[in-house]
Amino acid sequence: MEPATPYASASDLAEYAYCERAYYYRSIGAPVAAGSSARSRAGQRDHARRLGAEARRESRGALYAGFLLLGLAALVGGALWIFRF
Repeated sequence: MEPATPYASASDLAEYAYCERAYYYRSIGAPVAAGSSARSRAGQRDHARRLGAEARRESRGALYAGFLLLGLAALVGGALWIFRF
């Protein structure tokens, strides 16, 4: 078996360390079982859904921080108005 490239990448080494057979089967282009492809696509969809939800939550961080600062300013302003410093 002749390698496709003269070097091994970090992912090649990691895959080999995880499972020697997985590395071998990938290198020879072994056929993939029909059920395996369907499960792989389902896993990709699940990851995309979860990562999309996480990205939406992270994109709203500035908005939440703005509301927090606005509430803090209102609280300080109210305390100053009540105690009239």
